[in-house]
Amino acid sequence: MNDEQPPGLPAEDDDGQQPDWAHSFGGVAEAYERGRPTYPAEAVRWLLGDLPLTVLELGAGTGKLTRVISQLGHDVHATDPDAAMLQILEREVPGVPTAQTGAEDIPLGDACVDAVIAAQAFHWFDLDRALPEIARVLRPGGRICLLWNQRNEKIPWVRRLGALIGTQEQLRDPAQALIFSELFGFVEDHEFGHWQLIDRKTIQDLVLSRSNVAVLGAEAREAKLAEVLAFYDEYGRGMDGMQLPYVTRCYRADVLDRVPPARDDEDGREGGPPAEGPDDDMLLIDFR
Repeated sequence: MNDEQPPGLPAEDDDGQQPDWAHSFGGVAEAYERGRPTYPAEAVRWLLGDLPLTVLELGAGTGKLTRVISQLGHDVHATDPDAAMLQILEREVPGVPTAQTGAEDIPLGDACVDAVIAAQAFHWFDLDRALPEIARVLRPGGRICLLWNQRNEKIPWVRRLGALIGTQEQLRDPAQALIFSELFGFVEDHEFGHWQLIDRKTIQDLVLSRSNVAVLGAEAREAKLAEVLAFYDEYGRGMDGMQLPYVTRCYRADVLDRVPPARDDEDGREGGPPAEGPDDDMLLIDFR
């Protein structure tokens, strides 16, 4: 899924319909794969630690983060609601189990993963449903991890580019939902800087992969691309490309211990022994 809806856009399109922001990427999946930046390995290490974990990734998109998690030695299981995005993920990160699903109905058993991670996607979730689901599948001591790539618009030319393609909505603090949740503990945050090399082609892919551009008609998309190309040509890097600076904002919080619900014992009395621990095979439910 992996995107943000910029503020200041109309709530409805020209037909009076609400654009389907969260499911707008399937038609631009290849542009998303070519144009979007990766995530720095040091950010993922900060989120997950050095020991190998079983990780559930929500809103995995084309696998930009998935491949970093896998390369660091973790056992990652990737989900996304968009089949076209998952198809590219399966091509680019072969062997990773995938499932076409959202964060609100996770096809896993209870307490079966060490970490749940989402990059550029948490703001799409229905948090009233998603946060309990995330807490449910986490093992005791497990962790929720969130990260966003944001252009470093402290740099003037990057700020000009942002004005053309939309300021990122997640500049508002995305940790608030975790801070006020009764399901997770203290929220830690950290930032990491990195760069993406872009050229005249990939800057077009970057623009096309944005939700506010993906839902435009063909004429409006072409007009937006023309604006961005004029900016690129004015900036003067030509075929040599240029480095687009990003700040990766990271958040992590441990799931709080939950008291298992009481159940009847064999004599019909409440409060019998707890059910057996999760079976690791449950992790593979509905994954392919």
